[in-house]
Amino acid sequence: MKKSHPLSLRYNPRELSDEELVERANAELVHHVTTAYEELMRRYQRVLFSVCVRYLGNERDADDVCQEVMLKVFHGLKHFEGKSKFKTWLYSITYNECITQYRKERRKRRLVEALSLEADDDEPGEEIAPLTLERGGLDRWLDQVNPIDREILVLRFVAELEFQEIADIMHMGLSATKMRYKRALDRLRDKFAAQNVD
Repeated sequence: MKKSHPLSLRYNPRELSDEELVERANAELVHHVTTAYEELMRRYQRVLFSVCVRYLGNERDADDVCQEVMLKVFHGLKHFEGKSKFKTWLYSITYNECITQYRKERRKRRLVEALSLEADDDEPGEEIAPLTLERGGLDRWLDQVNPIDREILVLRFVAELEFQEIADIMHMGLSATKMRYKRALDRLRDKFAAQNVD
């Protein structure tokens, strides 16, 4: 009995989990089929672009980075080992590409020094109340914090990642990430309160 080709089975890519799509994409890309890969990119395209815009401050650079990220995923998917979620791996690539773009354009100060932050002893609790921002005002407030704080807030609020995932992406300790997040929120609250008083 003739064995059916693994790619001959029809399926609805929107019904598969990320992990199933990754497995399927790796099998398909060998045969130059991009169905599963395209579905993975479709799922994250909007939030990926949103994250890049908030990192880089303009849509042109964000679009360039998104294109580069999609190429890196296309060529690097076969090396994804599944030790983290696909989403975490994707944002890790995005974070690295945004840092490269910062350096290339010389618009933002280098972020490398901040990656070696040591954790403070008084670690904040896991649950920190999110900052209340008016609708559409997130970009304006993100402009008022330094690049590292912005990365953490974007990954938390826009990408909706867990603290451990953010720590992994930014190569920081978990407690240092939480402390940095709390301090960034405190600074934003202070600025928000001061402007309301004015």
